[in-house]
Amino acid sequence: MTTLVGFSSKYGATEGIAERIARKLREAGQDAVARPVASVDQVDEYDAFVIGSSAYMGSWRKEATHFVRRHEDVIRAHPVWLFSSGPLGTAGKDALGRDLRKESEPKQFEEFGQSLQPRGMQVFFGALDASVLGRRDKLVRRIPSGLELLPEGDFRDWPAIDEWAAEIARELSA
Repeated sequence: MTTLVGFSSKYGATEGIAERIARKLREAGQDAVARPVASVDQVDEYDAFVIGSSAYMGSWRKEATHFVRRHEDVIRAHPVWLFSSGPLGTAGKDALGRDLRKESEPKQFEEFGQSLQPRGMQVFFGALDASVLGRRDKLVRRIPSGLELLPEGDFRDWPAIDEWAAEIARELSA
């Protein structure tokens, strides 16, 4: 059984999460590969799917959304998990006391949660290296609240990512 850990990553943080998940699946005895969804043409060669994207303004990146919609029939027929990365910082709650991971769920979780019936959906904190930002994001960081909106640092919770990958491996082994 080969698992595709497909991802769409703007600055590399989501790619790092996908690669970590694939590595943990392999360490657990599963055959898994991490690949950008834009490079995947033949989905029928995979037996399970873990698909993730960075999220901006409440949405997955377009290439991840298009990938799932284009291959929905094949993906739906196999075990599937979805993840997203995006919230930045160390606070678990926003100014109103709401859970940031819950508030950061992309709208695609609702759509694909219904159509694919994934075995799990998870939001992970992301990472930001200001030196690689594109022009628009550099401008956002210059506005008065910009550094608060886009704080620099690696906020990924590797133990939580590892545990989620271990849960996936257990389900695939069952």
